[in-house]
Amino acid sequence: MKKRALSFWEIWNMSFGFLGIQFGFALQGGFMSRIFQTLGADKEAIPLLWIAAPLTGLLVQPIIGYMSDRTWSPRWGRRRPYFLIGAILSSIALLIVPHSPALWVAAGFLWILDASINVSMEPFRALVADKLPDSQRSYGFVVQTLIIGIGTWVASNLPWMVSQLGVSDSAPMGVVPMSVKVAFGIGAVVFLASILYTVFTTTEYPPEDMKAFEEEKAKKNQFVSDIMNNIGNMPTTMKKLGLIQFFSWFAFFTMWSLANPALTEHVFHTPAPIESAYDLAIPAQAEAFDVANTAFQKASNLVGSSMGIYGLSSMAFALVLAFYTSKKRINRKYVHMFSLIMGGIGFLSMYYVPSPEFLKYSFILVGIAWGSILSMPYAMLSSSVNPNKMGVIMGIFNMFIVMPQIIAAIGGINFISNLIGEEAINAMLVAGLSLIIAGLCNLLITDKNAISYQPELEQ
Repeated sequence: MKKRALSFWEIWNMSFGFLGIQFGFALQGGFMSRIFQTLGADKEAIPLLWIAAPLTGLLVQPIIGYMSDRTWSPRWGRRRPYFLIGAILSSIALLIVPHSPALWVAAGFLWILDASINVSMEPFRALVADKLPDSQRSYGFVVQTLIIGIGTWVASNLPWMVSQLGVSDSAPMGVVPMSVKVAFGIGAVVFLASILYTVFTTTEYPPEDMKAFEEEKAKKNQFVSDIMNNIGNMPTTMKKLGLIQFFSWFAFFTMWSLANPALTEHVFHTPAPIESAYDLAIPAQAEAFDVANTAFQKASNLVGSSMGIYGLSSMAFALVLAFYTSKKRINRKYVHMFSLIMGGIGFLSMYYVPSPEFLKYSFILVGIAWGSILSMPYAMLSSSVNPNKMGVIMGIFNMFIVMPQIIAAIGGINFISNLIGEEAINAMLVAGLSLIIAGLCNLLITDKNAISYQPELEQ
């Protein structure tokens, strides 16, 4: 079926739900480690507490992709029911997470939150491929990245913003500050509202051959065998992209899980106070803990704001690409390679920044990589696979995102960074080297259809 080219606003409307999804991911990525530390987690244990994120992605995304490929409703379409279900569950989890009374509760709700976000996210990736002709794929994923950048920047700054409005950063030992609780509440509202906007402003194409679709749907469920068959017949380009994704997401998982302890300690010089070092029955020590904890919480706000810069720069980078790809073809391979190497340099520079004010330049470079990671691999992949299996293929492709995160969580980050030294900031050096390796792996991509849109192959 020949698909018509969509206008900017049609692409914007169908991608707008990603604003909410990114609010969820940015609050999770920027502040879950802070919540864990506030509830008493040692910085060495933080990556393992984060294992919920990649494991839920590994389980949820292929299942949701497979199910959405086999779903059709004349009223709700194929992907939109999953947007809505995920948004409702994610919003509830965002409201509850910062109120966790204990570390194990926060870790448990991270499982629920990440699984719920994944229910919404995977179908959004497939929707772009469903709706757009191949000539607009790069443009579509770049517009999606633009919206993600907006969401990342605003959500990453929310605790700082509400703190500036007078909401307290102080809290007793083991209690998450009110500024974080309010920020997560705002995120819950934005998540649901943005998904609802896309659900009610976007239509979907029905299956090209409804009779064949119904026959396939009526067959006995062959989920496991179908998944294994698709993995076994994975295109060569997908495998090469998977290697790039492996090193890219190892780097970003390292940032999400360890940037807060690394930067509050190395750049702001306000590490999280260790509870066992204080006897709160002694008034002077209780006051000293409160001073140290408030300094840590305020520094964490600023780390979150600095991390928000990568959302802003990814948005700017996506905006440039959006204008360019709306008129001309790009070489996706070299754009992605350049972007990842720039991001790697950004991570490496965090070790050397002389003061917190310089962190913004590091995160600007990281944002260039993030903007490319959210668009170029998916544009290359969607031009190299069977469009009738786009949902399940996107779900399987997610394996290359979650596997490095699982390896990082179960000790990979700690092992590699400890080879350099015991300081928390060494994790950012590991992230930088990993991202540079990912950039160089782009040289393996040789499929011309993946590298750039080929107009003679448009159907």
